[in-house]
Amino acid sequence: MDFYSMTDMGIEAEIGSRIRSLRLRKNQTQQQVSDATALSLNTIKALESGKGKLSTLIAVLRELGALDALDRFIPEITISPLQIARQKGKQRKRASGKRVKGIKKNDRQW
Repeated sequence: MDFYSMTDMGIEAEIGSRIRSLRLRKNQTQQQVSDATALSLNTIKALESGKGKLSTLIAVLRELGALDALDRFIPEITISPLQIARQKGKQRKRASGKRVKGIKKNDRQW
């Protein structure tokens, strides 16, 4: 599936549809998932219609035994041993952003 050619709402609907299919494959009703996750039935319905929150998605994936899907969804970025050696044990905490050549940090006017 080419997600780049879809609108955000189209992707949300597709994710909701996949959650619904997974729930049905596990032979669980929306009410059973609602009870097991302590989320309201309307929240489960909203997720399956593509209008849910990220925290709801996590709770439902946990109940359906599909949290490992998150690794396939956004895989963890691995760093090469050479880059680790260059960092000397320091872990990157921020992005560098764009730098404007010839202008000092204190001279910028926003």
